[in-house]
Amino acid sequence: MQITMTVNGTEVTAEAEPRTLLVHFIRDTLKLTGTHWGCDTSNCGTCVLLMDGEPVKSCTVLAAMAAGREIRTVEGLAQNGQLDVVQQGFMAEHGLQCGFCTPGMMMTARALLDRNPDPDETEIRTAISGQICRCTGYATIVRSVQWAAANSEDVKA
Repeated sequence: MQITMTVNGTEVTAEAEPRTLLVHFIRDTLKLTGTHWGCDTSNCGTCVLLMDGEPVKSCTVLAAMAAGREIRTVEGLAQNGQLDVVQQGFMAEHGLQCGFCTPGMMMTARALLDRNPDPDETEIRTAISGQICRCTGYATIVRSVQWAAANSEDVKA
């Protein structure tokens, strides 16, 4: 079947079997490999991307269910050669170690900051609670999101 969706601002149409998961469609068909595939059971959250602005675990969504939707992957964070403030925050506060969970964490953080530009620590921890990081202990990830929130206006200016 043919599936059409908008990915990172560009309309794409590609063939996919009806049972194809969105994570595989994005990675294998569209060759956008920034979205990671981890557990395939929705437990780890490495596959999080934004669908119509909301974070979804793309290993639990059929590609066909994304037809006509707006999809944003980690590749779509940077705009006009400028890193998104969330990406900058992860760099500034060392919010990654192995990097496997990082794309999903950044997409969740972007959605959180889009809804609430000044979240407190509890709100950040709640937002990322569906994602697993085995390296950082979450403290640096939380600081990264806090940095992004604090520096959003500076980056936009």
